[in-house]
Amino acid sequence: MALKIRLARAGSKKRPYYHIVVADVRAPRDGRFIEQIGSWNPMLPKDAERVTLKEDRIKHWLDNGALPTDRVLRFLDQAGLAKRPGRNNPQKGEPGKKAQERLEAARQAEEEAKAAAAEAEAPAETPAEEAPAEASEETAS
Repeated sequence: MALKIRLARAGSKKRPYYHIVVADVRAPRDGRFIEQIGSWNPMLPKDAERVTLKEDRIKHWLDNGALPTDRVLRFLDQAGLAKRPGRNNPQKGEPGKKAQERLEAARQAEEEAKAAAAEAEAPAETPAEEAPAEASEETAS
C-alpha cells in the first residue's frame, strides 16, 4: 500500500483550513485517511503559528515509506524534518509561444518602420545634392 503525507481540506467556503494527513494514494483528497499528523491554517498572518506538526509521528511515517507532497515537503523542510531539493526552471518566466510570436512580429514591424524612415530621409538629401549639379549644367549651357 503506497502512502502519502498530504493536505485534506476542511473549513468553509473561502475560509480554507487544511489537515496534514497520512493517506493511501488511492483515497480521495478529503476522504479516508490513516492518521492526522498536523494542520495548516493559511488564513492566519505569516508571522503567526500557521503550521502545527506532530514531529514524532511524521518521522515514524517517513521511516515507513510515506512520501510527502510538494506543499507538505515545504512545511517539513521549514521544520527541519525533511530536505526539499531546490528546483531550477529557467524557462518558467519566459512568455508563451503566442506571446513570443507577437513580440517577433512587433520587432519586425519596428525594423521595417526604421528602414522606411531611413529611405524617406535618403531621397530628401539626394535631390539637395543633385540641385547644385543641375544648376551648374544650366549655367554652362
